[in-house]
Amino acid sequence: MFSLEGKTALVTGASGGIGSSIAYALARQGARLALSGSNGGKLRAFREQLIEEVGGDHVEITCNLSDTQQVEELVPATIDTLGKIDILVNNAGITRDNLAMRMKDEEWDEVIRINLEAAFRLMRAAARPMMKARHGRIVSITSVVGTTGNPGQMNYAAAKAGLTGMSKSLAQELASRGVTVNCVAPGFIRTAMTGELPEAQKEALNARIPMGRMGEGEDIGAAVAYLASDEASYVTGQTLHVNGGMAMLG
Repeated sequence: MFSLEGKTALVTGASGGIGSSIAYALARQGARLALSGSNGGKLRAFREQLIEEVGGDHVEITCNLSDTQQVEELVPATIDTLGKIDILVNNAGITRDNLAMRMKDEEWDEVIRINLEAAFRLMRAAARPMMKARHGRIVSITSVVGTTGNPGQMNYAAAKAGLTGMSKSLAQELASRGVTVNCVAPGFIRTAMTGELPEAQKEALNARIPMGRMGEGEDIGAAVAYLASDEASYVTGQTLHVNGGMAMLG
């Protein structure tokens, strides 16, 4: 089940904690990947590691998502190198946390530009070739805070909530052409960033999760692999919440 043999996928933020787990999950199911990120050296090292551990003929495409021209060129570059695009995973994102009264315009603008606007541009670019092929999967990584909100993250929560609404709208536009558009909303996931938190803070976070622990990147990768598969062909406009029960959302 969930085989992605013969499929191609573009994954943004591919060398990050969650992004790398998504890339591994898709590659293990047989997809050929275009790995995108802003750090060329880190991206190249990850690509080599992925090929060594999983195999496949994957490519890397450096892209700064805050640069509109680079974003507009990313999907065409993917098609040029892989021949087609079957799966788009909008994973890349940044945080610029601050309380609303102290939030600077640039902190708002940067988060919206990278987390929301870049995803829109990539979805728009991928829609046409997917519609022509009458098959495609678009999966965007949102966040539990896009539904619940979070103090100090007005910009981030707004971008993630916007990504959910944007995905539902596009899902309705593309459904008749065999293209599905869904979201995966992680809760607290164990990454290098959360690993640096003080133990007391980790314990406080875990206390908010019924399962008593943070999730793993592999949990998100598995959810994306399912939504990218043929088995999920009747699932569109949905958000799959992966949060250990921290927020039980209908």
